[in-house]
Amino acid sequence: MSGFNRRTFLKTATASAALAAPTVLGAESTQALRRRPSKPDDTPRKDLAMGKGAFSKVRLDRMHDVMAGYVDRGEVPGLVALVSRRGEVHVDAVGTKSVGGNDPIRRGTIFRIASLTKPITAAAAMILVEECKLRMDEPVDRLLPALANRKVLKRLDGPLDDTVPAKRPITVRDLLTFRMGFGLVMAPPDAYPILKAASGLQIGMGPPSPATLPAPDEWLRRLGTLPLMHQPGEKWLYNTASDVLGVLIARASGQSFETFLHERIFEPLGMKDTGFSVPAANLDRLATSYWTNFTTGAFEVYDEAAGGQWSRPPAFPSGAGGLVSTIDDYFAFGQMMLNKGKRGSERILSRPSVEAMTTDQLTPEQKAVSGLVDGYFDSHGWGFGMSIVTKRIDMASPVGKFGWDGGLGTSWYSDPKEDMVGILMTQSAWTSPNPPNVCRDFWTLAYQSIDD
Repeated sequence: MSGFNRRTFLKTATASAALAAPTVLGAESTQALRRRPSKPDDTPRKDLAMGKGAFSKVRLDRMHDVMAGYVDRGEVPGLVALVSRRGEVHVDAVGTKSVGGNDPIRRGTIFRIASLTKPITAAAAMILVEECKLRMDEPVDRLLPALANRKVLKRLDGPLDDTVPAKRPITVRDLLTFRMGFGLVMAPPDAYPILKAASGLQIGMGPPSPATLPAPDEWLRRLGTLPLMHQPGEKWLYNTASDVLGVLIARASGQSFETFLHERIFEPLGMKDTGFSVPAANLDRLATSYWTNFTTGAFEVYDEAAGGQWSRPPAFPSGAGGLVSTIDDYFAFGQMMLNKGKRGSERILSRPSVEAMTTDQLTPEQKAVSGLVDGYFDSHGWGFGMSIVTKRIDMASPVGKFGWDGGLGTSWYSDPKEDMVGILMTQSAWTSPNPPNVCRDFWTLAYQSIDD
């Protein structure tokens, strides 16, 4: 399942987000997508710890060959793939950081992880719930007065002043479960008055674009001028709730959102390359980001490394999609979640908190009126900031598997039954309602590699 309906989401963003002028990649550049041999000082392309019987080496080789084929054919410039099971870790890095470049993708390459930010934001909120600085069913009005006394549209396509009072306040639980009543709608930015107004206010109704968002107080003020699209608790709506949660975390903790994440999650887990921007000294490790222009069909630069949107701290640290990270950094987070809140000697969350986060929180009635693609909630649910598999429909979707995808080309899931973590990082935005083949094949290959 995709992190969102990417085709509509990215297409919509051409009007709703101010992107840097794209660079069109010509046929000459396509040849540069092929694998390059590793230099002597490169991180090895494969990092394989065998001997515990978790994976088949022959089948892991199959994974490498299929993933490398996507680079050879020019479908992605490069990728890093990680699978871990029962303490056995396999990492594969293939391709280059930019089209036409000579610098290979390495294990330490930094990627824009987009919506993989959301599970981290949810974990941060649960830390504050455990400290009783936030309460699940408390209205957010105390800390976010701009969201008090909400008005709600009578109908989604109606004028902004055709509203009724909200039946109840927005709660912390609503934010964690994406039921606050406001979020992305998969339609052009001028399809409804509410979408046109939200896009004009630049509150993040398109793909991650940190350079376009105002500082948190102003961002929240702008959001507070809009009515809700639906009553709180009525419907699952994507994205915006995580951004609100980031502002709430900052106010509840008395720290900036970024500082809180660093002190309470990143530093304890050793996630040294995760943040909302990349320091100048590390920009040579940031992969160039690409997307497909839906007007021309061309594969274009979405964000450069040097001088790009993630090369400087943003005014608004987006809890919905603003982070960058590496495969090993995110593995630390994914393993912590798999271990029910603990990694090594560091406990980030209690076991009960992680169990709540990874339990489906949506009712059948909410699922019936929600979703990003048709039928998604027939086999999936939503916990706190992440998806949970509720019905097995193929080999790579066991019940209880949890995680999410990032629309700029990333995917993470942890599987308690198999004691397994899988992560795929690419620098190519996913531009269809469903995951691209490189993601589908990664998960198929991860599960076919199991050797028991």
